[in-house]
Amino acid sequence: MKDVKESLLGRTSVRRYEREAIPQETMDFIYEAVRNTPTSYNGQQYSVIDISDQTLKEKLYELTNQKQLKTCNRLLIFLADYNKIELLARRKGIDVPPLRNNLDSIFLGIIDASLAMMSAVVAAQACGLGSNCVGYLRTVDPAKVAELLKLPKGVFVVCGLALGIPREQPDLKPKEPKECLFFPNEYPADTERLTDDMAAYDETVSHYNRNRAGGTNDNDWCGHILDYYHHACDYRLLDYLKAQGFDISK
Repeated sequence: MKDVKESLLGRTSVRRYEREAIPQETMDFIYEAVRNTPTSYNGQQYSVIDISDQTLKEKLYELTNQKQLKTCNRLLIFLADYNKIELLARRKGIDVPPLRNNLDSIFLGIIDASLAMMSAVVAAQACGLGSNCVGYLRTVDPAKVAELLKLPKGVFVVCGLALGIPREQPDLKPKEPKECLFFPNEYPADTERLTDDMAAYDETVSHYNRNRAGGTNDNDWCGHILDYYHHACDYRLLDYLKAQGFDISK
């Protein structure tokens, strides 16, 4: 098993996997890592669907055109989940506050599910697996994904995680330098220096994309990311959340 440093600092996004199945003891370890994830108030407002069915994976691939969904051995779907606690509350006769209509409550489920996914990523890396986080499952066709996964009211997709024996070892992508991420005590007032540091990082990403193994391109960081956000601004997630029983009013 890899140590923590290698698991965290050597992580890459893997999209091609061997046909070999993940050993059950490895999946059990990932399950336990997920179960031990820190959550707000120990509320654990998340659930995970573990997909091994190839037909279902291919249906999700057809929606997204993300090849890792059909080549991975296991696909974990991390969900924000208020259904479970509501079911138990009804049985116990406990009044349920309007969790589905409160933005902070929505944040709780998203944060819990995201932390749980990162626990799975680290555990998978430690076991020598490849992984890839697939946020597009949340946005591509939310109603169809909810139908395929048979999601009840009070539950919605946060992110997917493809897992498998890696068939490739992608280059490490350059990340923002420490100067752009960690600020002592307060957000920096020197915006010129911060912009200079971000411009230097932008050029680092451009150089990486022009020279990386497995296919090059001319993408920078800033323009490429904002181009994605232009498309993302058209997603109608509020409509989807309403269909799943959420009506955010405050």
